[in-house]
Amino acid sequence: MTTLRIATRKSPLALWQSEHVAALLRAAHPGLEVELVPMSTRGDEVLDRSLSAIGGKGLFLKELELAMLRGEADCAVHSLKDVPMEVDAPFALPAFLERADHADAFVSNQFATFEALPPGACVGTSSLRRQAQLRALRPDLDIRDLRGNVNTRLAKLDGGEYDAILLACAGLERLGLGGRIRTRLDAPEWLPAPAQGVIAIECRGDDAAVMDLCRVLDHAPTRTCASAERALNLALHGSCHVPVAALARLDGDVLRLQGLVGSASDGRAVRAEAAGPVSEPDALGRTVAAKLLEGGAGEFLPAAG
Repeated sequence: MTTLRIATRKSPLALWQSEHVAALLRAAHPGLEVELVPMSTRGDEVLDRSLSAIGGKGLFLKELELAMLRGEADCAVHSLKDVPMEVDAPFALPAFLERADHADAFVSNQFATFEALPPGACVGTSSLRRQAQLRALRPDLDIRDLRGNVNTRLAKLDGGEYDAILLACAGLERLGLGGRIRTRLDAPEWLPAPAQGVIAIECRGDDAAVMDLCRVLDHAPTRTCASAERALNLALHGSCHVPVAALARLDGDVLRLQGLVGSASDGRAVRAEAAGPVSEPDALGRTVAAKLLEGGAGEFLPAAG
């Protein structure tokens, strides 16, 4: 193979991520030509409703997967937190790139922290996970949906529609907008989405040549942590319909995982954590999920009954 075609969404962040992967692939495989195939997805086009209302984050993938099935692209690049917990056949995820900052960002032009926001201040986020954690900490705030790419969301903040918004630190930093971060929201008090900050490559699992080209970019420690977080989410039937948060960290040969399931309506939440061997991330994810369910998380998980 002399040319590799990467299907990508057209948003500035998606294009940055795909260009980043393309540069790494060119460096790893001298002589390989890498081209981007920008595409629009339903998740990008429908901005007047929340993701949970229009079908979930999988909407960002379907058009890219169809392009691969039609032979118009060889692989696709995604934010792993947007990838469903189970990837449909014949697709596979040969590479998880080294994780960037996993934390959420508090962004405001007037206030340094969410504690500094006055009662009734308007905070924008379309994430039920972020809404649940924010409502638990500040039930007095006016939390409203916020869709669109990073630049669109910042423009709405700058236009005065919101007093503050919540975004991912990694996305801001990748776009050169790290200076907009007022406060990092981090563990243990605040947990990210499973696999937040991780870029993944998707391709057809039966395309051995493309699998081999992409696999060299896989970062084993990142895969271990992300696998534990995604296994927790899978065990809880998690999606953008349910506020699930998780963060795994490596501690020598021990893997530690924290998990949270909450209610976006009233801020109630269940937390759990556990540790296990680095070699068994999926088992650790299931263990923490079971602890969450034992703690009453099932109340917030309609899909799990």
